[in-house]
Amino acid sequence: MVDEDSLRAAVKTAGSVARARQFTSICLVLTLALAFALAAVPAFAAGMEAAAVGSAQPSKKTLSNEKPTPAGVRLQVLLDRAHFSPGEIDGKFGENARKALRAYAEARQLPSSDELTEDVWKALQADDRPLTATYTITDKDVAGPFLHKLPSKMEDMKNIPKLGYTSPREALAEKFHMSEQLLAALNPGRHFDRAGDTIVVVDAAGGAPGKAARVEIDKNRQTVKLFDKSNSLIGFYPATVGSEEKPSPSGTLKVTEISRNPTYRYNPAYHFKGVHTRKPFTIKPGPNNPVGVVWINLSAEGYGIHGTPSPDKISKAQSHGCVRLTNWDAERVASSVSKGTPVAFVEGSG
Repeated sequence: MVDEDSLRAAVKTAGSVARARQFTSICLVLTLALAFALAAVPAFAAGMEAAAVGSAQPSKKTLSNEKPTPAGVRLQVLLDRAHFSPGEIDGKFGENARKALRAYAEARQLPSSDELTEDVWKALQADDRPLTATYTITDKDVAGPFLHKLPSKMEDMKNIPKLGYTSPREALAEKFHMSEQLLAALNPGRHFDRAGDTIVVVDAAGGAPGKAARVEIDKNRQTVKLFDKSNSLIGFYPATVGSEEKPSPSGTLKVTEISRNPTYRYNPAYHFKGVHTRKPFTIKPGPNNPVGVVWINLSAEGYGIHGTPSPDKISKAQSHGCVRLTNWDAERVASSVSKGTPVAFVEGSG
């Protein structure tokens, strides 16, 4: 005969075990759900410490084409300071950073490679200034006016009074040659819309590399190089060169004019994809104008070197036949060349 108290104890124990198992299962499910959620969050969501950028040592283990790393930021900043632009500084060791690395090695007569070598890293580290800095947001930074949204079609831009930035965050990121994601990562929780706030930025290059005696544009490699009068390579910039509908020219042209804050004029004879009107129209100046903040006119009708509203797409999307750079790189080239500077279009081997 079963003792009643023993039976109750057994039932109680069984219930406790069942509840414990249920609790364990719930915890396991929640843990897995959290793990998947974290995996889905962008790599920058947790932020990036400025100190980590300053102490990072680039290597095959710490550089990644897939995700931003402190080592990637450090390498990009040092290249940008040396006037060998990686394009938008985003912390990734992508195509544009590799191009810049190869050009930097070439300029210093080191073994040329799109991988970071010991000799190249030693040369880059000669610049031992801090890689990040603090910046106090000004009234001008947040004054606007800002666009609610940048239209995707050119025709929809023609009635906008100024093609400005869409937010203070976009404006500040471009000011310091950074992606918006990197700016946000260095400043978790900030909205960048209040004058007087102090933020962390990368301390990238400013100004032009020097006077260019000639410019070389490689249509295959999608690059722009500046050479001085002694034929030394003094500046390098990743570019978007030409398109199937309007290929870039061949041979050597010359700079005929430099226009800052240009008005964009659409010629319907070009028949650009996505533009349906058969009438010419103009788009007002601004950093999000189709040609960005500067137009360097060349001696072939309709061709030039210019900026872009989309710095993250440099070397990754076609242009409308011209040579597209980030806005800050276009400014640097414009400051380095002058009327009459020869511009050669070449076709590299890869």
